[in-house]
Amino acid sequence: MPDLAREARPDAIIATGRSDFPNQVNNVLCYPFIFRGALDVGASDINEAMKIAAVKAIASLADKEVSDVVARAYEGEPLRLGPDYLIPKPFDSRLMTEVAPAVAKAAMESGVARRPIEDFDAYLAQLNTFVFRSGNLMQPIFERARSHKKRLLLAEGEEERVLRAAQALLDENLGDITLVGRPAVVESRIEKLGLRMRADRDFELVNPQNDARYGDYWRAYHLLMERKGVSPDEARTVMRTNNTAIASLALKRGEADAMVCGSVGRFDSHLHHILDIVGLSDGVKAASALSVLMLSKGTFFLCDTFITNDPSAEEIAEVTMLAADEVRRFGLEPKVALLSHSNFGTSKSASSAKMRTALALLHEAAPDLEVEGEMHGDAAIDEAIRDHIFPHSRLNGMANLLVMPNLDSANIAYELLKVLGDGLPIGPLLLGTRKPAHIVTPSVTRGGC
Repeated sequence: MPDLAREARPDAIIATGRSDFPNQVNNVLCYPFIFRGALDVGASDINEAMKIAAVKAIASLADKEVSDVVARAYEGEPLRLGPDYLIPKPFDSRLMTEVAPAVAKAAMESGVARRPIEDFDAYLAQLNTFVFRSGNLMQPIFERARSHKKRLLLAEGEEERVLRAAQALLDENLGDITLVGRPAVVESRIEKLGLRMRADRDFELVNPQNDARYGDYWRAYHLLMERKGVSPDEARTVMRTNNTAIASLALKRGEADAMVCGSVGRFDSHLHHILDIVGLSDGVKAASALSVLMLSKGTFFLCDTFITNDPSAEEIAEVTMLAADEVRRFGLEPKVALLSHSNFGTSKSASSAKMRTALALLHEAAPDLEVEGEMHGDAAIDEAIRDHIFPHSRLNGMANLLVMPNLDSANIAYELLKVLGDGLPIGPLLLGTRKPAHIVTPSVTRGGC
């Protein structure tokens, strides 16, 4: 075991195949990118020169100063050359843009490339686009979850999809799990599904019908709600029957680090309990929802897709800054487009004026944020269209955070893109709460899509 080796020789430099120890030696560091480089130039062989080029490219990454994007993606982990960082992380997105080109170039120089690349800058840009639309989006999140384990509370603990998700989270070592549910029901459904996890051994269970904390729960809930028309009897009933309220109170009391609910019931019903109990972060005026779509053109973040019907300019600015922070947590730089039926002042309507005001507020509050508007959807995605209409845009390239003027436009755009673009959805993510609390939709899969 690596820890035993380190105990025996504190000066030992250790690498293993395990993801829960530093210096994981993993095939994904090289094979996908060797193949990519070879295929991109039509190599007739994978020769020693290409293999050596791959090794040198991987080694060079460990000695390079990481970008801000990579540092945020692996926040808190050692990312400077040393005993615990000899090789890049298996899902470091730079591997694609370093190893594949090195392999392609070696194939060309060694004479096995049948389709030499003429424009390497364009090739690198293409690789970058591929990285951002691949499954690598979630891997940094998973890696960070493994190394900084949190306590996750799943409100609908009797639901089969939730139970399968809990088993997957445990198998991947992504956190400590607590479920809200009746023990007999949870146990029978685990048995029915053939899952391996067991209450008390693998996860904690909050039993709505008989929990030692029940008295503390209903009294705490009543104190929060007594001036909102909730009597002691009603507080007792809520803490026996409403899983989202129970989970929210457990989160507020510090018995979990984050919660997920929503696999059953209406979004606004769950939101009501979260806002009443967990509340908003200091300075935040309204909660909002951010939805993620992975499409063929890339990964896009849309807001506000579920909550505020007609946000004000101030609320638009607030949700944009909250959403930009969330995009950064995915290891991406936010490129923000404020969308409208108006294109850089072509309409004087109240809606377009609101988006222009929001832009001015953002420029003042977050001067370093790459944001532009108000604009049409095509101008947000196609830089050529945008440059033709408005050549002095502060937005470079394709926008990845699309901020809509109201709930109708955000939700309709999200649902249409998801179906017509064969998009892989993630979320929605609830923004602005005092502690992490997320509401999925009833159509959610085990993987959270």
